[in-house]
Amino acid sequence: MKRDGTPGKAPERKTAGKREKEKQVMELMIRLYCRKNHGERRKKELYSLGSAEVPGHGQTGDELCSECRALRDYAMLRIEKCPFMETKTFCSNCRVHCYRAEMREKIREVMRFSGPRMIFYHPVMAVRHVVSSIREKKRMEREERQ
Repeated sequence: MKRDGTPGKAPERKTAGKREKEKQVMELMIRLYCRKNHGERRKKELYSLGSAEVPGHGQTGDELCSECRALRDYAMLRIEKCPFMETKTFCSNCRVHCYRAEMREKIREVMRFSGPRMIFYHPVMAVRHVVSSIREKKRMEREERQ
């Protein structure tokens, strides 16, 4: 905060950092879901692009199938445009849900699958996410009681 009481750049940087962390978590969860559930679909799509795009031929193997790529792109757009980022932690804790119904259901499916598995693939991020989510839910409950 500046001396005159107006907000400085620190809140903007904090919000940008939160936005980037949320994008990172979302990206990892969608990648995990796709790799475990759409492995064959991904392979077929990659083979159709030619052998240069096939995992094991110079690629990382982290490519997404077209369905998951569309979901990821949609989620990134929603996170980028979120007007509540400064005051909320995750979309699941938000009072306003800006995802279209079909995309919201898909993202729930991804979260249900990837959430419990994140502890094995990204343990620090998984613990941070759970702690943050619990804190936010408690904060929201306190606000509702007042």
